Amino acid sequence: MPPVVLVAPAAFKGTLGPRQVAEAIATGVRRAFPEAVVLECPVADGGNGLLDVVLPAGALRERLEVTGPIGDRVSAEIGWIDGETAIIESASACGLALVEPEDRDPLRTTTRGVGELIWTAADRGARTIVVGLGGTATVDGGTGAARGLGWTFENAAGEQLPDGGGPLADLASFVAGWGLSARVVALADVATPLIGPDGAAPVFGPQKGARPEEVPQLVAGLTRLGQLWAQAGHPELATVPMGGAAGGLAAGLVFFARAELAGGAAWVLERAGFDAALAKADLVITGEGAFDRTSLVGKAPGEVLRRAQAARKKVAVVAGRVDGLIGVHAICGDGDGRMLDAAALARMAEQVAREALPR
Repeated sequence: MPPVVLVAPAAFKGTLGPRQVAEAIATGVRRAFPEAVVLECPVADGGNGLLDVVLPAGALRERLEVTGPIGDRVSAEIGWIDGETAIIESASACGLALVEPEDRDPLRTTTRGVGELIWTAADRGARTIVVGLGGTATVDGGTGAARGLGWTFENAAGEQLPDGGGPLADLASFVAGWGLSARVVALADVATPLIGPDGAAPVFGPQKGARPEEVPQLVAGLTRLGQLWAQAGHPELATVPMGGAAGGLAAGLVFFARAELAGGAAWVLERAGFDAALAKADLVITGEGAFDRTSLVGKAPGEVLRRAQAARKKVAVVAGRVDGLIGVHAICGDGDGRMLDAAALARMAEQVAREALPR
């Protein structure tokens, strides 16, 4: 019987999308085993590559200008799964990749464009809007997205607060925005809560440009936001798992848009029919630019690895860098994946297939 190999990688950020990675790995597997049955199932978890993985071939994808993370206009994207179901990546409106390194400042970056995308999708007939939360440049608790939905935020003097996470420590009140009839599903790639020692500000603030002395200001702002949510009848939002995703955008969407939180990896794998393909596989190959212990907590490749191991399947990882994994067959480059092209991935996949499935 020819081997069945399930190829289920995520994007290599800055280099290749998930489908391109899957195609490259599949090419390498077929070199090693020309007779192999290769099942391609590219994956995502709410971050980079979500639309590429979820949208069927020929699906409508439209671009429109929205407010970017530092207040300028950027071109973002809405995809349509069907006529009533829209899907967006938050990173297309407020992603870290949209901000030059010297301009990264979560005290002022905003998720406003995400709210504008949600409102536009609803205005165009979406009854369900799926929002991927990964890769943002923000720690504003979703207050920017709320502004895009018509909400306003004031300090004790009744003055409008500027955008960003920094001013939130002075938040005294907010006023509800326009009515949003669409159901919103927010896909998180982490289990981080809004506040606490492992909350959004200390975990994500430095990644998004916050200096050590600025993190306490972000913590104070999110804490104040959580207090006002508690006063409004939602004390759980400050500590709910996944609420801190995208710098608190997850919890913000729950409050401001009545969103449902879901694990992005599980949501995508279910839609992709991953478990059915897994049942047939002799070997599973996953990968991403950098695979480490954080990949095991909410990321799509980590979920692939977990399910493959639970099913007692052989599993291998192809990545630009692999750190801290024990008992997992892995092959990696010499960085975070940004120097790997399709040809390099195919060579690595050929090697890992020969090693994992010896003749």
